[in-house]
Formats: sequence, C-alpha cells, structure tokens
Amino acid sequence: MRSLSSLSRWPSPMLLLLLLLLSPWSVWAQLSAAATSSGTPGTPDCPEACACAPGGQANCSRRALPAVPAGLSRRVRALLLDHNRVRALPPGAFVGAGTLLRLDLRENGLRRVHARAFWSLGALQQLDLSANQLEALAPGTFSPLRALRSLSLAGNRLARLEPAALGALPLLYALSLQDNELPALAPGLLAGLPALRALRLRGNPWVCGCALRPLCSWLRRHPRPAPEAETLLCVLPGRLTLRPLTALTDAAFSHCAQRLAPRDLAVVYALGPVSFLASLAACLALGSVLTACRTRRCRPTALGPLRRALDPGPGSPAAAAQD
Repeated sequence: MRSLSSLSRWPSPMLLLLLLLLSPWSVWAQLSAAATSSGTPGTPDCPEACACAPGGQANCSRRALPAVPAGLSRRVRALLLDHNRVRALPPGAFVGAGTLLRLDLRENGLRRVHARAFWSLGALQQLDLSANQLEALAPGTFSPLRALRSLSLAGNRLARLEPAALGALPLLYALSLQDNELPALAPGLLAGLPALRALRLRGNPWVCGCALRPLCSWLRRHPRPAPEAETLLCVLPGRLTLRPLTALTDAAFSHCAQRLAPRDLAVVYALGPVSFLASLAACLALGSVLTACRTRRCRPTALGPLRRALDPGPGSPAAAAQD
C-alpha cells in the first residue's frame, strides 16, 4: 500500500514512462503494428467504398457505385467492381493502380469504354467485361494491356470486333466472345493473338459466308471437344439450314476471292497510281501526235467540198439556176 501510495504521488508522465519500461515486449510489437497499419493520412491503401483483404484485393462488389472509386494505390492487385452501376469508363479511369493484375467489371450496364481507359494497366493479366451493354469498342482500347492473358467480352451487344480494338496481345490465352451479335470475325483479328488457345464463341448469329473463312481455318488448327464444337453453327444466307462451323473446309470457300498479302497490297498501292499517270500521259501524247498529223495531211481534202459548194462550176445546177 505504501508503494502504491508513493507511485500515486508521481507526475502522470513519469508514471506512464515507468509502466512502459516495465511492460512486456508484446506491447511494443502491438504498437508498432498499429503504427504501420495506420498508413499515411490522406493516402489510404484501400478505396473508401471498398473492403480490402490481405494480398492486395479490393472488394467493391454490389455497392451501387456509379464510377470507379478514387484512391486506388499500387498495393491493389485485384479490383472487384462487379454488380455496380459503372456505365462508362473515362480516360485514365484506373490511374494509380499500375500494378493491378485482375479487374472484374461484370454486370455494370457498361456502355462506353474510352480508348485510353486502360492506359495505366500495363501489368493487368485478367479483365472481365462480361454481361454489359457494349456495342462497339474504339481502336486501341486493349493495346496497352500487353500482359493480358484472359479477356471476357461475353454477354454484350457486339456486332463487330475490329482487330484495331484488340491490338497485338502476345500473351492472350483465353478470349470469350460468346452471347454477342457477331456474324463473323473481322479479318486479321486472330492473327494478332499468337498465344490464343481458348476461344469461346457460342451464342452468336454466325453466317456461313466468305467472312467466316479465317475463323473456320483457326478452328481446324485448334480442335475443340466434340460437344462444344457441335454447338458452333452458322446459317446459310437465304436459307434456314444450319451447318457446323467445323464442317466448312477450304473447299467450301473456293468461290471466295483470295485476299492479297500485305506485300502485294503495298505493291498495288505504290505502282497503281504511277502506272495510271504514266498511261494517261502516254495517251495524251499519242492523241496530240495523231491530231497534228491529221490536221496537216487532211486539210486540203477537208476544204475541197466546201470550196466547190461556194464556187460552183458552169455545169452545176447552181450555175444553171443563176442563168
């Protein structure tokens, strides 16, 4: 009791210091952990509207968010934004999240994606844009995503997908285009995806025509399981007949014009205007020479009938009428 009464007489700062010196080392560990987790004020590691978990996952699902939340940091590795109300992605929508590896934007009613929306996501490997309302994609939309391995555009309203929209994605392994409105794939689309192995295509109104030739050729080089291959059907133009895409061989496209190689196109574009201008100059020169020759040789012959009409002879009907 005497010791306690003597301690109570000490000033409070001195008492606090004495307790800290006598406390176990676990208290120090807890204080240091709390100081580390508090972070720098004003620059949180997790967006305010999301719940973050160890490992860099930011869960922002089902929060009725109208836009991409602010405050993304380089510690975020996975961003779950599915089932929100993000209708458009503006330029630089993900600035600050340069180390993001996975991005989930399913079921947002997304309608517009700016060509520079993904410019800061060079490390992104998985992108899910399925179950939205995308009708078109601007050229260069996915060009910055050089590390992308999986892309899902399933369940949208895409009627055409240009090669310029995807760009060259050398590591893309899986591409999902199912349940869209694609009648064919644009020429050159699959050529820029050398690592592609998983291509999901069912649920599109494929048309059995010449535009389907690149896709059918790719499918023959990459055989699919029998049940999945049987569901890929195309409609013959003007008929109600369905044919499996895998049944369309090269002979089925024999009537289609063969596309020129890029080198041949370059030659045509370079020599075409030059040859046209040279032919035009030659025609003009030849026409001038022929006109000059005819003028010199045929001038007396051409003036003969006119002179006889103006100066009738003595035996002509005009001279008799004058008499």
